[in-house]
Amino acid sequence: AGPVSGAPAITLSAGRAHWATVRSVSKSLGPDLRLSVMAGDALTVARVQGRQSLGPRWVSHILQDLVAMMWADAETPALLQKAADAYAHRRRALIEALAQHGIEARGRSGLNVWVPVAEEAGVVNAMASKGWAIRAGECYRIKSPPGIRVTVSTLPVEDTRRFAADLAESIRPGARAQSA
Repeated sequence: AGPVSGAPAITLSAGRAHWATVRSVSKSLGPDLRLSVMAGDALTVARVQGRQSLGPRWVSHILQDLVAMMWADAETPALLQKAADAYAHRRRALIEALAQHGIEARGRSGLNVWVPVAEEAGVVNAMASKGWAIRAGECYRIKSPPGIRVTVSTLPVEDTRRFAADLAESIRPGARAQSA
């Protein structure tokens, strides 16, 4: 999510002979801008360019020019900071609303909040029956226990209490059985 994540960019490549840093703009500037930029050592960049040349993986020059213009626009940093602040406010509001129901949730940065649950599919289905779209965490985790991923980018702060109440009801074992 880059500049709207609420966390500074970090690198793991310092001091390495071969390295690459990739930045996507699809979260910060818009999902239709399917564009990333990459910097790296000469060999790594050449290898990526070679792979890119093997197929129809070109990127529209119009999109590239649009992103370059947005990055050059003096107003862009302030707009990105405004978005980062809004996402942080929504994350905090949701985490606080869930805590009022005794539900542990995590989300220090980004557009999502992670909520550990005993069984992902049942909670996702129960929430869907209440009109909420959330994601089972299985595809986002390797060794961590089950959980759900709640995206806050479009969750209005005024809806966080209702969401938290619905989730509290959905994670109770009897509630899932009744909604099935």
